[in-house]
Amino acid sequence: MYSTNPDFEYEYENEELETLPNNKQLLKICIDKHRAGKTVVIIKKFVGRTEDLRLLAKLLKTRCGVGGSVKNREIIIQGNVRYKVMEILEKEGYKYHMNNLNAAIGIEQLKNIRELINKHRT
Repeated sequence: MYSTNPDFEYEYENEELETLPNNKQLLKICIDKHRAGKTVVIIKKFVGRTEDLRLLAKLLKTRCGVGGSVKNREIIIQGNVRYKVMEILEKEGYKYHMNNLNAAIGIEQLKNIRELINKHRT
C-alpha cells in the first residue's frame, strides 16, 4: 500500500486467530500417499493459533506412536492410523469429517473399530 502521508503507518495483519474450542472445530481428515508411496493422514481446517495446532499434532503423534509434522497449517501423521486419529479427536471433543471415499470406507470399518484396535494391540 502506498500513501503520501508521511505519518502513515501500515497495520500488519500478522495476528493469529483465537483458537476455537475443540467442540467448535470442524477438522477434515484425508488419507494420502507421500514420498515412496508411504501413507499419511492429513488433518486440515484447524482454526486457531499455530502453537495450539502444534500441540494437537504432538498429542496425535504421541498417542498414535508415529512421526509427523505440521506444514502449511496442516497436521501430517505418518502411517495409515486414521482410526486412531479419529478416536483421539473424538475423545478430545473435536468434530471432524472425511472426504467422500474415505468416509464411505471408514463408516463401514468404524462399526468394527474396537475389534480392529484390539487386533492391532495384540
